[in-house]
Amino acid sequence: MRGSVRAVVIGVILSLSAACQHRGAAEPATAVEYVNGYWFDGRGFTSRTYYAADGELQSSRPVGRTIRTVDLGDGFVVPPFGEAHNHNIEQSERLQRTICSYLADGVFYVRNPNSLPRLVPQLMGSGLEGSFAHGGLTGPGGHPIGVVERNIGRGAWTIDDGEGAFYLVVDGPRDLAAKWPALLATGTDFVKVYLLYSEEYVLRKGNEAYKYWRGLDPVLLPEIVRRSRSAGLDVVAHVETAADFRAAVSAGVDEIAHLPGSRPDRDEFANYGDGSRYRISDADAALAAAHEIKVTTTVGELLALVAEPGFDPAQAQTIRMLHGDNLRTLKRHGVTILLGSDSYGDTSRGEFEQLSRLDVFTPAELLAIWSSTTPAAIFPDRKIGRLTPGSEASFLVLGANPLRDPAAIADIRMRVKLGRPAGCDTP
Repeated sequence: MRGSVRAVVIGVILSLSAACQHRGAAEPATAVEYVNGYWFDGRGFTSRTYYAADGELQSSRPVGRTIRTVDLGDGFVVPPFGEAHNHNIEQSERLQRTICSYLADGVFYVRNPNSLPRLVPQLMGSGLEGSFAHGGLTGPGGHPIGVVERNIGRGAWTIDDGEGAFYLVVDGPRDLAAKWPALLATGTDFVKVYLLYSEEYVLRKGNEAYKYWRGLDPVLLPEIVRRSRSAGLDVVAHVETAADFRAAVSAGVDEIAHLPGSRPDRDEFANYGDGSRYRISDADAALAAAHEIKVTTTVGELLALVAEPGFDPAQAQTIRMLHGDNLRTLKRHGVTILLGSDSYGDTSRGEFEQLSRLDVFTPAELLAIWSSTTPAAIFPDRKIGRLTPGSEASFLVLGANPLRDPAAIADIRMRVKLGRPAGCDTP
């Protein structure tokens, strides 16, 4: 866990927010007894009593403490949710609203897998915690250079926010060696790399028809992984196609940031075809599982789009079948799935709702992905994503059983962070 993440964690534990208030905080010498609750264990809910002391859950009554009892009213208790992929946590006039949206949806942990270092927000005490990648590695004319140019064009960013800040262009091994120290100097929490249609790297490089629809030379990826390992950093790979997925898995990255086919080539659905270029093979899924590589979804926005009335029904069916089949392939081979939306104006709740309609995961499996697996992947050194003795005393209380009523995920009756009531007062 690197600098900015440590600061966020310490700040959450030690301070309260000026914008999003932790209300009704207990005195340090007081422990809290939570009664009449059903607690999620990853498979179902069990009636039990837990205690919170010093920010941790305990199964036994703390000795020598004043006990304050909180009645959960037969609510259903789950760990706070996670968002493994979104770029909306940044310093801006909309930051407080974004934080409040996440907290309202019960999302306490967010990862931004390519942020501008000068816009990384101070989240201390807000109830929301973030992990950030800086300086995504891409090839000449590759994604996300177009993002920077659009922001420069509207006056929000300057040229200094491009090369060396939001991205680093790497064109060969010497370039990588020369620019690697600059990436480490940003204090990045992990390394983000871009593979876009890497099977056509030679065709697309320098070709204006594919500007911003290309990325790194895939032959560089094993060396990037090696350097990252030496620096103690994970590697998260943006992919577009099944070939990108294969290249990332073969290089041994830690995580793949999108399901292949989460958007069509050059944003044109006519390029989607039968979806075969985006289909994950059993061999690649098996290798990903063997290497313990995680995969983040980011297909909810696309699935919502193709469900709209005017969308071509046949194409919608192709897209839904593709992503359902890819998820089933990954599930069959035991690949760890993370939930992330990559939807700038949304939280991961929309992703959860769309995935639930694919009928790939049982309600318990999908709830565990959102509340347990995803938070633990964002902050792997923390005792979060579980409700067991010794874990952080952070949880949500739902008004109904979400395994029987999916709408219950929106019925959050209580939010608790480190044993203290948590919430957000919007202006």
